[in-house]
Amino acid sequence: MTATNLAASAALKKLAPPPMALLAELTHRCPLSCPYCSNPLELIGVKKELSTEDWIETFRQAAKMGVLHLHLSGGEPAARRDLLELTKAAVDIGLYTNLITSGIGLNEQRVKALGEAGLDHVQLSIQGTDAISADRVGGYKGGFDRKMAVAKWVGDAGIPLTVNAVCHKQNMEQLNDMLALAIELGARRIEIATVQFHGWAEKNKAALLPTREQVAFANKTVAEARKRLEGRLVIDYVPADYYSSYPKACMGGWGRIGLNVTPDGRVLPCHAAETIPSLSFDNIKDKALADIWYHGDAFNAYRGDDWMPDLCRTCDRKEIDFGGCRCQAMAIAGDASATDPVCVRSPLRDLVTSMAEENSKAPVPESFTYRTFA
Repeated sequence: MTATNLAASAALKKLAPPPMALLAELTHRCPLSCPYCSNPLELIGVKKELSTEDWIETFRQAAKMGVLHLHLSGGEPAARRDLLELTKAAVDIGLYTNLITSGIGLNEQRVKALGEAGLDHVQLSIQGTDAISADRVGGYKGGFDRKMAVAKWVGDAGIPLTVNAVCHKQNMEQLNDMLALAIELGARRIEIATVQFHGWAEKNKAALLPTREQVAFANKTVAEARKRLEGRLVIDYVPADYYSSYPKACMGGWGRIGLNVTPDGRVLPCHAAETIPSLSFDNIKDKALADIWYHGDAFNAYRGDDWMPDLCRTCDRKEIDFGGCRCQAMAIAGDASATDPVCVRSPLRDLVTSMAEENSKAPVPESFTYRTFA
């Protein structure tokens, strides 16, 4: 490598440090039909999924790059018959393994085997704190009861548990009950995540977008619970974007901390990146993961600040939120390079406020537009 190329490579790696985490979307198959699913509207069929060998090779490349955390996700990762084999391989490679699951598709024997294989952590989603409300959201009768059983099996296997509670207009009043349930299930952590409006959630905005009063309740409840439950339960909180003054640092900044691999092998900077039509994505079957991370057009599209409008480039928060969410800018402004419209300094902030008020106060539809898998 020439001196010029070495300098260019060093500059690129300064702009893009090695990733810390890989989200492996093993499959888009899932028995649940959650109306806020983070998967894209066009789901990938089983025949296009990466093979066991492809996934294991991806894990090897990720570890070689410096990735520490592997999140095994979906859809529902338990729909993969090779989940145990993939977990064993990742553990042997030296990755910290986190299974992100609905619990459906797991049984006691399978959970025990995953624990014996060295699975480090389980993140279990809940859609509510009782069977009626939770099963209605998930679109799967019996789902809540299975989740409760899975939580017990995870505890019996000695695997640390996080409860992922997705909050929205129709369950935000259950927040204290969610906290109590997490403690009852033996969880060490709860992630209280307000719905993010991309993909399926966008189709259900009127049914899911909380009111300003609900958001104020959630903010207060989380603040009080963090003091009350300190030392017993760690509380991660993703507040409602539309009611915030400033955007969050989505994914810790575009192409800075983690990357996603889709079921068919495309490598993305974030879940919703495919909603930006100007981007094209490399596939792990065609290029090495490190090459994609450092040199891929999609990953370099919004790194640094050259892409930013002057409003963001000159802002004292640009090293805090890194310009906010590009997919949100695309969805609301129609321009992925625009200032995140959530920001109070954005010329579109009034539009976000009016959208929030209009949708949050709209009559709640009788049913959801559920995620469907052809």
